[in-house]
Amino acid sequence: MKSIVITLVGNDKPGLIDSIAKAISNAQGNWLASSFAHMAGHFAGFAEIQIPEENEAALLATLENHPDLKITLSEGVSGQQAEMRKATIDIEANDRQGIVKELTHVLNTFNLNIMQFDSVCESAPNWGNLMFKATAEVDLPLDLDTQELQSALEDLSDDLMVDIKL
Repeated sequence: MKSIVITLVGNDKPGLIDSIAKAISNAQGNWLASSFAHMAGHFAGFAEIQIPEENEAALLATLENHPDLKITLSEGVSGQQAEMRKATIDIEANDRQGIVKELTHVLNTFNLNIMQFDSVCESAPNWGNLMFKATAEVDLPLDLDTQELQSALEDLSDDLMVDIKL
């Protein structure tokens, strides 16, 4: 079995995931994990599957001809990684241009791998300004001082609130 990642994007409509799942099942593939989102009328996401190597070309041909999605396949990557612990970082602040760049730069400074990042801007209750909210799931080295990380993030601005859960 071969591990591959399917990346897809297109205009959203009902039945997109079903059509991909059918193609994978018909190629005797096993759906391992996925993440999909709807945003501004578009659908995007990726899925990790395992498939018999001899069926990969047929699956690729089927997916390349999908009428509604642009789809690419990439080989899965595996390897030995240093021992890590998972953390979820919740962030909230007044929205401003460049906030994601600032946050990800701090995480990169600590050499953290972002496993998942979700963000949204919402109208703040009572005063209507946009509030930026994000959740980052990261791999932390066992010896990383989370208080130092939290301080570095909070130092970005006076209105930024950070909560780190291990």
